[in-house]
Amino acid sequence: MQNRKFPQSRKLILFLGDMAWIAIAYIIATSIILDRDIIVNNIYLYSGMLPVTMVISSLLLNINGLYSIGRKRFAEIILSTFVANLCTLILVMALSFFFYESSYSRGVIALSAVLSTSMLILWRYFGWQLEQKLHSKRTVMLMGTAEECDHVYNRLRLQPQLKLKLKYICTEIETSDWRKAAEDIDVIILCPEMRHRYKVSVINYCHQNGKTALLIPNTYEIFCTGAELDKIDDIPVLRPQSLYPSLEVRSLKRLLDIVLSGIGFICALPFMAVTAIAIKIFDPGPILYSQIRTGRNGKEFRVYKFRTMRVDAEKYTGPMLAQENDPRITRLGKFLRTVRLDELPQIWNVVIGDMSLVGPRPERPFFVEQFTKEIPEYAYRHNVKPGITGMAQVYGKYNTTPFDKLVYDLMYIEKCGLLMDLTIIIQTVKVLFTKSATEGAGIEQKPLNIEKYDIGKDIYGDF
Repeated sequence: MQNRKFPQSRKLILFLGDMAWIAIAYIIATSIILDRDIIVNNIYLYSGMLPVTMVISSLLLNINGLYSIGRKRFAEIILSTFVANLCTLILVMALSFFFYESSYSRGVIALSAVLSTSMLILWRYFGWQLEQKLHSKRTVMLMGTAEECDHVYNRLRLQPQLKLKLKYICTEIETSDWRKAAEDIDVIILCPEMRHRYKVSVINYCHQNGKTALLIPNTYEIFCTGAELDKIDDIPVLRPQSLYPSLEVRSLKRLLDIVLSGIGFICALPFMAVTAIAIKIFDPGPILYSQIRTGRNGKEFRVYKFRTMRVDAEKYTGPMLAQENDPRITRLGKFLRTVRLDELPQIWNVVIGDMSLVGPRPERPFFVEQFTKEIPEYAYRHNVKPGITGMAQVYGKYNTTPFDKLVYDLMYIEKCGLLMDLTIIIQTVKVLFTKSATEGAGIEQKPLNIEKYDIGKDIYGDF
C-alpha cells in the first residue's frame, strides 16, 4: 500500500505547487502591467480570470503527462510544460476576447504565461530530481522469441531514463528454470507471441512474488481489454467489443471535425500560402501532391499534401516507405515534414468527410494489402475514418513497427470519442516539436547478443 500512496502524495504536492506558482505568476504579471487604480476598479474582472486559468492549466498539464515525471527525460518535461502553457495561453486569450472583448488586458495573460512557464519548469526540476533519487535501477528479464526480444531490447536502450537494465532473456519457457532466474529480477517483460497459458503462469508468479509484469499486448488481448461481462445461466462470459464505433460516437466525431477543421482551414490559409510560394521558388514543380489512400470500410480516396519529394520520386523504385535520410525528400521537404506543414492540405480531406481529425493514419492500398496478409487484424483499422493525427502518432514514432502502430490504432478505435479526440489533438502539439516523431523507417538497430543473456539452451523457444 505504501508504494501506491507515496506516488499519489507526490502528485498532489506537484498539483498544489502548480496552482501556487500559477497564482503567483498571475499576480506578478498583473502588478507589472496594470496600475494599482485599474486593478482596484476591476478587481472582479481580473480575479475572476485567475481560477479559469488555473483550471485550464491543470487540465493541460495532466493531459501532457506532467504528474507522472519519474520515468521521463527532463528535456521531455520542459517540452511538455511549454506546450501545456502555450495551449493555456491560446485558450485563455480566446476566452478573454469572447467574454471581455477589449476590457481585459491581454498583456497580463501573455506575461503570466511566460512567468508561469519558467516557474513550473523550475518546480518540475526539483520534483524530477527527487523522483530520480527515489527510483533505483531495475533489472529486467525479457520473455519471447529471439526476434521479439531483440526489438524490445533496442527500444529499451534508447530510454535510459526508465532505469531498466536487461539481465536475462528467456526464449524457452518450458525447459528453462525461469522462476529461479526471476528471483533477482525486478521486472519481467512478456512479448506478444508467447502462448496464453505461459503468460498466465508468469503473471501469477509476479503477483505472488512482488515482481512487476509488463505485458506487450497482441490483438487478442486488445479485444479482451474492452470486453463486457455477461453470463449464460451462472457461467460468466466475456463479450469482446466489435471495434466499430456507434452511430452516436461517429456523429459527434463528425460534428467536432466540421467545427475544428473549418476553423483550422481558415487559420491555416496564410501558412499554406507561404508554403506554396516556397515550394515554387525552391523546387519548381507541382505544389500539391495527391495520392490514393484506403479509408473507412476500405473505400479509396485521394489525400492531398504539399509535395516534399522530388517529382516522380518513385518512378523507378515503386511504392516504398520513407527512410532515414531519404534521398527522395527535398531540402525544403525535409523542413516541411519536420514542422508538419506538409500535412495542412489534409484539413480539406476532413472538411469533405474523407478523413477525420483523429484516427489511424491512411495508408496506400499497396501497403494495406501487404500488411493485411502479414497481420489479418490490420483490416480493423478501416472501421473508422483515417485521421490527420492519432494515438499511434502521439505515443509512437514514424519508424514504429506496423504491428505496434496497429496496437495503438485498435486501442483508439475501442475507446474513441469526443474526450479522447480532444486529448489526442492537444497532445499532438507536443509531437510537432519532437524530432523523433518524424524519423523515417530504417533506423540502425544495435545487434543483441542473445547468448549473453539467454537462460535456456535453445534460443528458439516453443512460442
